[in-house]
Amino acid sequence: MGRLGADVYDELDARLAGADATLRQGYPGARPGRQPVHTVYVPADRFSADLPQRWGAEALAALAEHPPLPFAGALAGRVRAKLAREPIEDLRIDFEDGYGDRSDDEEDDAAVAAARAVVAAGRAGSAPPYLGIRCKSLEAGTRRRAVRTLDAFLDALGPPPDGFVVTLPKVSVVDQVTAMVALCVALEREYELPSGRLRFEVQVETPAAVLAADGTATVARLVHAAGQRLVGLHYGTYDYSAACGIAAAHQSLDHPVADHAKAVMQVAVAGTAVRLSDGSTNVLPVGDTEAVQAAWRLHAGLVRRGLERGFYQGWDLHPAQLPTRYAATYAFFRDGAPTAAARLDDYLRRRATGVLDEPATARALAGLLLRGLDCGALDEAEVPFDRSTLERR
Repeated sequence: MGRLGADVYDELDARLAGADATLRQGYPGARPGRQPVHTVYVPADRFSADLPQRWGAEALAALAEHPPLPFAGALAGRVRAKLAREPIEDLRIDFEDGYGDRSDDEEDDAAVAAARAVVAAGRAGSAPPYLGIRCKSLEAGTRRRAVRTLDAFLDALGPPPDGFVVTLPKVSVVDQVTAMVALCVALEREYELPSGRLRFEVQVETPAAVLAADGTATVARLVHAAGQRLVGLHYGTYDYSAACGIAAAHQSLDHPVADHAKAVMQVAVAGTAVRLSDGSTNVLPVGDTEAVQAAWRLHAGLVRRGLERGFYQGWDLHPAQLPTRYAATYAFFRDGAPTAAARLDDYLRRRATGVLDEPATARALAGLLLRGLDCGALDEAEVPFDRSTLERR
């Protein structure tokens, strides 16, 4: 068959061996396992072992005081059950903007107290599935404080729990990411942790993190500079918008500058094991029923918008944002599940239909169903595939 000899095949394999290795290492595909639907940020001095349960109770109280929950409909019972069972999926103990500048002694004490509360939550079974801290940035003015807080926290914590992650804010250049990698190595050595145990996320909240002075996409370079330690990119709504000169009244997750930054982030992580998180809204559901309902409608709409654009995680800053986070998320997955299941079944059975799906689309269909199962939007009985079939896809 054909005229080419084996030497031509061998030459191509040798020529592309380096490229093959680069693609395998740099683009291994999506990270397996559950991705939380949100990250809750809590100032370090307000964190306690029972905080998730208190937030769940406050969220349920808001539902009782200001009904109905917008867009929930028949999902209201499912949302209440989630708030009672697992109100927070991912929690970040904040030593940065939410905590502010304190004396060294005060922040040292807060770091130790927070770590001990994490240990207590683990023993009591009240800790969320994913948890970590946000330290201050590695910019010159806060660098030593960031390292000192992380060191003190780990010293009081002991072995970090599964799902532990550090959030690094205000990253602007690749060197800050490689420095964070070096810091993780030093901490693992000092605390006798397995190599690679400490992982971190990067907050994209400066324009320099998106576009470098030479016109390249900084965020793409830092993703690959961090290697396997980088697990996520989080968009910082208000720092980024302000740095771009957007007036305060117009700073939002759906502003064009936000969409541009998030689109660059999305392309930068495509094919890698790094996950994306949308940012937050500062319009909180507090006050009278009219104000709470308006904030709920805004939040639910932004959550849905992010999901439609491929951002399956976001930030929540107040207990009363939890109901709309879950209501909007559940509605998104339940709306899409019947069609996704039917199309995936057609694809696997090679049925001829009016939609010609390809392998990449089949992966997306299976991914939607898996995410729906992971977050509680769907029950296993509602999905006509076993989990192993979906994971293989």
